[in-house]
Amino acid sequence: MVVAYVMVKAHTSEADRLKESIEALDGVLDAHIVAGDIDLIAKVEVDSPAAVKDVAATRIQAIDGVEDTQTYIAMD
Repeated sequence: MVVAYVMVKAHTSEADRLKESIEALDGVLDAHIVAGDIDLIAKVEVDSPAAVKDVAATRIQAIDGVEDTQTYIAMD
């Protein structure tokens, strides 16, 4: 299994709706609204790095209200 954390920058008023939309995606274990330079952090657990790309670069970025993402794959 590959675990990754996706940092999501969102339109300010969209965080609650985006949290629910992101958590509904296959491979996303949970999402949290956070304070700071980003608005949400999603934990992803999938079978391969390619599947991480699919979740982060394809499905999360396609959600209306998402401005940007950064993805970090866990090394341990």
